[in-house]
Amino acid sequence: MKMYTAMPKALVPYFEKEIDLANMCLASDNFKDCWHHLERAHVIGQKYAYAHTYTHWKMLQFGFKIKSRKEIIGQIPRLLVGGIKSFVGHIPVGNTGGSDVSPLQPMEIPKDIQEIFRNNC
Repeated sequence: MKMYTAMPKALVPYFEKEIDLANMCLASDNFKDCWHHLERAHVIGQKYAYAHTYTHWKMLQFGFKIKSRKEIIGQIPRLLVGGIKSFVGHIPVGNTGGSDVSPLQPMEIPKDIQEIFRNNC
């Protein structure tokens, strides 16, 4: 069985770009765009345990920043279990990771991210 821990080097810049953009948006209280970039980071990194867990950590921080009890409570189990599910290869592909979506619901991957995967995986 293949274990998915670290993200392939070719995907790292795309993941880091989304995290950096999310951080910049959060620092300027641009919550809508911050969340958009966190969701994109989740889709890019969800197959890889470390990136998946880190994204849920950032989503939990976002929940605290906007004082969303729903997001905080929703992120805690995702933070605890998401990385393990990635590690063993059982993820709902394309899921955006927020508490407004079932953690088991596969979703369509945005076309530009599909292209990133095609060219870098």
